[in-house]
Amino acid sequence: MFLFTKPTTMVAADEALPGRDETMPVSPRHEVLGTPIAPPFPDGLEQAVVGMGCFWGAERIFWRAEGVYTTAAGYAGGFTKNPTYEEVCSGRTGHTEAVLVVFDPTQTSYEEILRLFWENHDPTQAMRQGNDVGTQYRSAIYTANDDQRAAAAASREAFQGELARACYGEIATEITDAGPFYYAEPYHQQYLAKNPMGYCGLGGTGVACPVGVVSRSSD
Repeated sequence: MFLFTKPTTMVAADEALPGRDETMPVSPRHEVLGTPIAPPFPDGLEQAVVGMGCFWGAERIFWRAEGVYTTAAGYAGGFTKNPTYEEVCSGRTGHTEAVLVVFDPTQTSYEEILRLFWENHDPTQAMRQGNDVGTQYRSAIYTANDDQRAAAAASREAFQGELARACYGEIATEITDAGPFYYAEPYHQQYLAKNPMGYCGLGGTGVACPVGVVSRSSD
């Protein structure tokens, strides 16, 4: 990422770029995990989609996590069909940079994915993460079902309490039903594994989120 300064107001659906029917080429294997990054995935696995700023650093957080089968960088939450990186960065697609996390619920949990999400960026920043400014850097959780929606809302409430005690403001994270996840260009996939000295603008608040810990202790 290159410290883009882009619009901080969401584009209207009728003003968004139209996109295209052609899908993005998808890398056949994860650079680190060696697993496919696109469906079909093995039975029994679950998926999460989150946005937390620069997807280069965000994807690395999750591929390092226990119980994660695969990850991918992409675009979610907007209007433009099969967008390109340049289009997303223009602020005219409505998408945020997002990460797909496919995980084994027998080895980890959705709550643990949420804990990593909350702790590794600043969800109180609206339409930005640090010096990365624009709608494509907004914080977001895209839920696949009622259980994920309830878990995301509960985790937000729990983490808000911790943030308030640390004198942070209100969480600005968007929590909404998942729409299409569009894969980013192949060079974005596992970017920091291919480019270990590459840019990563993510930084958490230093505040611990109790959600994943609570979930594990209650199992």
